[in-house]
Amino acid sequence: MTEIFKILTEDEHDELRRLGAFQGSAADIADGFIHFSTAAQLPGTAAKHFAGQDGLWLLAVPVAAVEAALEWEPARGGDLFPHLYGALRAEAVARAEPLPLGPDGRHAIPGWASARDGTA
Repeated sequence: MTEIFKILTEDEHDELRRLGAFQGSAADIADGFIHFSTAAQLPGTAAKHFAGQDGLWLLAVPVAAVEAALEWEPARGGDLFPHLYGALRAEAVARAEPLPLGPDGRHAIPGWASARDGTA
C-alpha cells in the first residue's frame, strides 16, 4: 500500500490550502483522528458518507508521508482503515482533484485512485 485517500468538502479543502494543514472534519475531530481510506475502500466511503454530495475533493497521500502518525484500525466490516492521529499537512498531499458525481449519481472515482490488485 503506497497511498491512502481522503475526501474533503470544498470548505475543508480551502482550509487545507489556506492554513497549510487540515485538523479534520467534524466527524474526524469527534473520533480523535482523521479518517482515510485505501483505494479498495474508497468507493464504499464515498457512497456511505458522501452520497449525492457535490463539490468534493479527493486527496492522495503517500503512506510514507504520514506513517509516524498513522494507525491501521478495524472499522466497517472489520476492515483495517488508515487513521491519522494528528493534522494532515498540505505538503503531505501528493495529489488533490475534484471528485465529481457521475451520471448515475455516484462519485466517479478517478483511475489514479482506483484499486488495482489491492494497492493504490
